Amino acid sequence: MSDALTGVRFRIPLRVPFRGVTAREGTIVQGPSGAGESSAFPAMGLDDKDNSDAAAHEAATRPWPERVRDVVPVHATVPAVSADEAWKLTKAARCRTAKVKVAEGDDEARLEAVADALGPGGRLRIDANGAWDVEMAVRQIRRFSRYGLELVEQPVASIEEMAELRARVEVPVAADEIARTPEGAQRTALFGAADAIVVKVQSFGGVWPSLRAIESAGLPAIVSSPLETSVGLAAGVALAAALPELPYACGLWTLPLLEGDVVADPFVPIDGTLHVRRPRVDPALLKRYEVTGA
Repeated sequence: MSDALTGVRFRIPLRVPFRGVTAREGTIVQGPSGAGESSAFPAMGLDDKDNSDAAAHEAATRPWPERVRDVVPVHATVPAVSADEAWKLTKAARCRTAKVKVAEGDDEARLEAVADALGPGGRLRIDANGAWDVEMAVRQIRRFSRYGLELVEQPVASIEEMAELRARVEVPVAADEIARTPEGAQRTALFGAADAIVVKVQSFGGVWPSLRAIESAGLPAIVSSPLETSVGLAAGVALAAALPELPYACGLWTLPLLEGDVVADPFVPIDGTLHVRRPRVDPALLKRYEVTGA
């Protein structure tokens, strides 16, 4: 990251533990174009700090791509919580689509609760984070298909398994972990391993590299967030707004999972949508969550 940019380290607790993580940590940088965020999420394998730093630098120093839409549809993300918590979270989100973490705890009860909270016409996705083998994935996808699954995200771990599974199920399959870099997205497309790819701006090194990688892969993209502040979310929204086609709601409803933010006007969706904008960092809020010392 350029020495010309000033960086402030932050730590914001999560409202609910997410894949073993209880707080989000990272760095906010500010430059001539605005603010950028570097906050790799180790529990999701996003441990390439260089890419996260590059994304933050880009956001602070370079304009976003030209947008083709002003509003981006988003889905709620439901962690592996109890059925009651899942219902409440889904209702509060006010989104028409929800992605539910599975392969942990009582999946059936959680899915039933979320489907009830969404109501008629709601769209439901599941995300196993590669926890199943192919046979288990086939059984579980068929079992949960009665909920009218829109898609299944990363049900198995490898590209080869994803390609095999995709040939055996009718529900569209989205790749996350195996496609978390431009190179991974390209390989996923070449193997025919997914119907869509999940793209996190930080792991791709910025909005512009993400845009190029999506075009090269030739697959629909679901822009997602590794639980960022509004600064990081702004980059994801900018990418989603610039895509020629956006067939799926994006995983950018994540700020409510954090206990705080570093901007006064946070990126909280209204009726399942986010508007494209660059938020301004609030010095007092950044100071509240600043990490000092070693």
